[in-house]
Amino acid sequence: SGTDEHGLKIQQAAAAAGTSPPELCERVSGLFHQALTQAAVSFTDFTRTSEPRHQRAVRHFWGALRDGGALYKGSYEGWYCTPEECFLPESQLAERRDAQGHPCKVSLETGHQVHWTKEENYMFRLSAFRDPLQKWLRDNPHAISPDPFYQHVLRWLEEDLPDLSVSRERSRLQWGIPVPSDSTQTIYVWVDALVNYLSVVGYPETHGEWWPAAHHVVGKDILKFHAVYWPALLMAAGLAPPERIFVHSHWTVHGQKMSKSLGNVIDPFACIGRYTVDGFRYFLLRQGVPERDCDYYDEKVVKLVNSELADALGGLLNRSTALSINPSNTYPCFSESCFPKILDYRGTKAMGRASAEDYEFVASVASLPLQVASYFEGFQIYKALECIALCVRQTNSFFQRHRPWKLNRKDPAEKLWLDTIIHVTLECLRVCGTLLQPVIPHTADKLLSRLAVEPEERGLSSLTFLPRYNGKPCPFEGRQLGPDTGILFQRLEKSRQHQIETKKL
Repeated sequence: SGTDEHGLKIQQAAAAAGTSPPELCERVSGLFHQALTQAAVSFTDFTRTSEPRHQRAVRHFWGALRDGGALYKGSYEGWYCTPEECFLPESQLAERRDAQGHPCKVSLETGHQVHWTKEENYMFRLSAFRDPLQKWLRDNPHAISPDPFYQHVLRWLEEDLPDLSVSRERSRLQWGIPVPSDSTQTIYVWVDALVNYLSVVGYPETHGEWWPAAHHVVGKDILKFHAVYWPALLMAAGLAPPERIFVHSHWTVHGQKMSKSLGNVIDPFACIGRYTVDGFRYFLLRQGVPERDCDYYDEKVVKLVNSELADALGGLLNRSTALSINPSNTYPCFSESCFPKILDYRGTKAMGRASAEDYEFVASVASLPLQVASYFEGFQIYKALECIALCVRQTNSFFQRHRPWKLNRKDPAEKLWLDTIIHVTLECLRVCGTLLQPVIPHTADKLLSRLAVEPEERGLSSLTFLPRYNGKPCPFEGRQLGPDTGILFQRLEKSRQHQIETKKL
């Protein structure tokens, strides 16, 4: 992760705040670093575009563009949007009135004001890359996903693709990397920022160990920069485009776009305090659908998190490990006579104590790890969590259906079936807990520790469900359960006093 720190927007914000750009960036970069750390987001590197290693990479990349004949100097004029750091065509503008009531032009998409700008800049021959870009996308239909965004980029490439201004006059923009061999120009902030993907993997010396096996995760508002400009720039510099570009949509608040002017910008620190780290992460990943904007409001978070984490998952763990039905506090044994292996449960009369519904349920849980791994790999995390939530509901139904609390542990036959019910339930919890680790790490750790699953037994690659059903040994069978540390996930209050406070950033 990291922060993109150059550009006119930063230069102007620093001036307005009465500070210098480096001081502003130091403070804001620290806030992002703190937010990621507090949200339990790990990263191998936190890079900043103001760092010397990055500036060196940008200068080398510029040289590669220049040496390849992709740059030329020309006069450029158009409507420039400083907050978005780009020129916008007339088709993307609208007429509005500013705060003083004077007519002005604004970006249709964001509402930001634009200003007519005329400069002599370096230009990038973007128009020469229409065919190579189209071929790249035709040959790699999964390069951009989800598919609606892939189709959107293809449509862009059917339209006019003018050459791109890739520098600004140094007299206007000092906060940026100077163009090598031309101190009158500053490298365009987006060229600078995009090269960050290379500088962080050691460009220009050791990037080959990683590149192009890179997967970018980007917001839909910066899709053109990542899916048109960046691949073209890479091709011009003699490099391959990234392997995948995953695109996500935005969060709205009560159906409205988040906006500083509306005062409805959500403070992530307040959300973590209100819902816990795991609760907030779970909501965002469970409800965040990449293809479309998703809505956030307090009551929605409380309802989802209470229902799926506190009640369904936490309640199941609590009931299945209660001393009243598992007095030995162990991972009980599975009985093959109660739950015999059946190759085709659909056309066979149920044997032992298990019903046809139970066989269907067990088959469903057995397929869960591969299904979840596939959704994770395809950036469809909400679908993976949907499957896990369904599994937890099905396990609750299985437990409720067989009412283990009604069985007599003193009767040998009843004890076998009682232990099998608990064994199957704990196996389902173990699978769900393992699969939930990337999403709710603290809660998953608490759940797996209660089931006495050791850290080295929590990997996805070695995850097998109910091995005893398939005639294989189960390493957990007979193992003493871990300590009972209380409620797995505390229910969130619905009180109005706890409404999330918003703040203007």
